[in-house]
Amino acid sequence: MILANVRQCLTRGDAQLAMRLIARGSSSEIDALELRLRDEGVDVILDDPRLRGAMLGQAQAAHASPQLFTYVLVRHALRAVGEGDRTMADFVTSVLLHFGQRGRAERIREHDDQVYDTLAALLADADCSDPTRAFLARAHLGNYALWLAGIFPDFIEARRHRRGGPDLDYFDEMGRRGYQLAASHWLASQHGVEPLFTCVAARFGRLRVALNRVSDEVFFSTHHSASKLMRQVRDEARWLS
Repeated sequence: MILANVRQCLTRGDAQLAMRLIARGSSSEIDALELRLRDEGVDVILDDPRLRGAMLGQAQAAHASPQLFTYVLVRHALRAVGEGDRTMADFVTSVLLHFGQRGRAERIREHDDQVYDTLAALLADADCSDPTRAFLARAHLGNYALWLAGIFPDFIEARRHRRGGPDLDYFDEMGRRGYQLAASHWLASQHGVEPLFTCVAARFGRLRVALNRVSDEVFFSTHHSASKLMRQVRDEARWLS
């Protein structure tokens, strides 16, 4: 099961690299950041508004761990859309890191024989007789919808225009439903993730828009289209007003 645990996996080396990126060679700035790190903890470094630009613009950032790089992008994108809960950034980052692994997005756990390629197939298994599988299918329904709609919104829109596929509203609804179903399963309470899934369900649209920003500005920054612009305007009006 994917958990909100990325920040606790960051190392002292991650913090040191983040500080060097922010300081841009200034020894006095490094000293000041070291003091803040000691007194306030690593979040004060990760939340520094200079870090995202430095992460994307400095060659030294190539040495960043996947956990640090992805968390910084997600955390700052979420803050930009008004989502300040670090647990949300932790969880969304964890989804991206797991689903970035080959084949993981189509499986409800790392080693599983069943491959899912649609949200409908996951929903069909949400009430199967095996309680563990039903719970994982519900959580994966939310995760898979967030991954697809968050990182590949233009693919979804293009497929809708070409083949009449579902739109982003469908993915938002299925994502919320998946997390709501997961939160209502007794295993969610047993594993202590009921509050997490409830929160992600309630904020799904805003989380998806934040991931769209990461996709638009970082992963697919050279892609421009009228439908992309229309999506951005529509989402700004709906989720960020």
